[in-house]
This record gives sequence, C-alpha cells and structure tokens, in this order.
Amino acid sequence: MTSSRRDFIKASAAGAAIAATGGIAGCAEAEQPDNAAAPANHKPLDILILGGTGFIGPHMVREALRRGHSVTLFNRGRTNNTLFPDLETIKGDRDNGLDGLVGRKWDAVIDNSGYVPRHVQDSARLLAPNCNRYLYISTVAVYTDFTSAIDEDSPLATIDDETVEEVTWETYGPLKALCEQRAAAEVAPEKYTVLRPTYICGPGDHTDRFSYWPIRTRKGGEMLWPGAPADPIQIVDVRDLSNFTIDCLDRDISGTFNMVNPPTSYTMGALLEDCRAISSADVEATWVSEEFLTANGVEGGSRELPIWWGKERAMKVSADRALAAGMHHRPERETARDILTWWDTLPAERTATPKAGLSAEQEAELLAAWKESQA
Repeated sequence: MTSSRRDFIKASAAGAAIAATGGIAGCAEAEQPDNAAAPANHKPLDILILGGTGFIGPHMVREALRRGHSVTLFNRGRTNNTLFPDLETIKGDRDNGLDGLVGRKWDAVIDNSGYVPRHVQDSARLLAPNCNRYLYISTVAVYTDFTSAIDEDSPLATIDDETVEEVTWETYGPLKALCEQRAAAEVAPEKYTVLRPTYICGPGDHTDRFSYWPIRTRKGGEMLWPGAPADPIQIVDVRDLSNFTIDCLDRDISGTFNMVNPPTSYTMGALLEDCRAISSADVEATWVSEEFLTANGVEGGSRELPIWWGKERAMKVSADRALAAGMHHRPERETARDILTWWDTLPAERTATPKAGLSAEQEAELLAAWKESQA
C-alpha cells in the first residue's frame, strides 16, 4: 500500500465515522436550502434513502423534496431524529433489521450509509427487485494507487479476508470497494449507479477538514500554509454531490462516477485567496515547505493539515466522466463562504475546538521552528 493511499484512507475513514454518527452540525446545516433552480421535465419519484440524517443525507433529502419527489428514510432513529418530522421514517438496523422494507416498492434507492459489504448486499438483494434504480455512495478511497492518474477504471483495493466487517483506516477503502461489488451482484447494470466522492465539504461538515482553512484564516494574524501555492487539492461540495445524485435518479443515469473537482483546477494558493476574500481578514500567510513539515512529524492529509497532500502526492482523480454526464461544481469560494455562515450558527462548545487543523500551539511552534531553520 502506498503512503499516499494509506494516509488518504486513514483520513477518509475518520471522516466517514464522524459523518455516520451525525450530530448537531447535520441538524443545523439542513435548514439551509440550495437555491439552484430545479430541473424541468422530470416525473415525481418515490425515493428511499438509507440513512438520511447525517451530513450528506439531509442535503439529498432537501434536494429531492425541492424537485417534487417523495422521500422515505430508513435508519435507526438515533441521529437527528427530529430533522424531518413530516417524512415517513422506517426504523430499522442494517444488521439483520430490514423487516420494515419487506414488500415495499420505490422508484429509486439511495444507499449512503453502507460500509459493511454484508449489509449492502442484503439491502440490494431485498430492494433491487422493487426499485428502478439503486444508487450507492462509495468513495475514491476504493482505489489502490494515488501516486498516478486515476479514473473510474483504475484498479480497486482488495481485502484478504472478505468476512472482516470492522471499519478502520486500513479496511475502509477495501470494504467500500467490496460493497460496490456486492451490490453489483444483486442489481442489473442498467439500474445501478456508483458515486465515488473525494473529500466532501460544505455547510454541516462534521469533520472540519476543508472548513479549517476559512475558519482559521478569518482569525487573522500569521498563518501557516503548507507546501506551495501551486499545490493542487481535490474536493466536492456536498450540495453538488447531492444535486448530481438526484440528477442520476431524474435522468436514469447508470455507471460509476468520481465526484471530484478536476485535477489541478484548484490549488492551495487559490484557497488562500478565497479565504481572504470572504473574510476580509488581515492574515499573513507563511508558506512552509513540505520537506520541513514532514521532518517535523506533520504530513499532508493528516488531521493537522487536512485536504492538502503536497505536490507529488496530490490526488489526480479524473472528473471527466461525471462532467460529461452533467456534474456541476460551484466555485470553491462559495463553499468556503457558506461554511463560515453555517459555522457562525453553531454553539460555542462546538466551535471552540475544530476537529481538524493545527492547534494554535502547534502552529506557533512550527512557525517558530521554520523561521529558525531559514535564519
């Protein structure tokens, strides 16, 4: 396993665990609708969403409702269970608790809570005969090698023991790949869609990985920026992911698609300028080399320096297939701006300590050491 793949999976697995548990962030965010115009000429659909109340789920629910579709949720009722009081919610557990779904039919199923292959296989086997589309939310962590260019046909990670069900940073990617395959065995190809997002960001992001950068920039003062301004980063706004998800249902789109902005289309330097523009902060950016950071135990893709991977290790995941199918990416500045608006609605105990990024003490120590090394 390459170091870049290992580090990305570690970060992705941690983010997935947080997203799966939901929390107050998901509830607060869900009150903010996207203002994009609903597409015309689509018929109302009955949609089942497995999950629906964490981070990405509420966006999908609201986008579907905005387009005139009906939505049913299936979950354990433990996360944000008052979020959609007017929707039918079938309570159940994906671990042998699908009885509430037996005998029901929907036009489409969105599976955004599937991490264990057995669970995904069980739900796909039960629901595929009774729906016209089964859409599985996967991850780019399914790929084996992030050191070279990646498209949807690149090799996928495997796991030696396919009975393993514990989701860790080591098993997260291989298990998601196996989930894809188990669902594919139950769903006809023309009815099956797989979306593989990279770092999902936007209002409501429980991980604070992308959010750290605009939040920290707004505080002003001297700020450590890793690597070089030209270092590329790949993200996807949760609302753009949600819009394309519902597009796939409306337009009956099959196949597998990476959910990323195009490689090299966005950089750390552009992120800095966006963060400055939306906050009017008086921030002094100090760019610290990747070699120095690595030597001091802080690597790209880590909790301390999220999203950034450096120049050579940066992801190179193709967005061509999704763009050709109609995927739209809003300006990253809009994402950063809306994150700050959402962040300001959260309670002080939530915002006191972001879940990603350098602490003030770490940042000060690294900046002091960097300046000493350059003296």
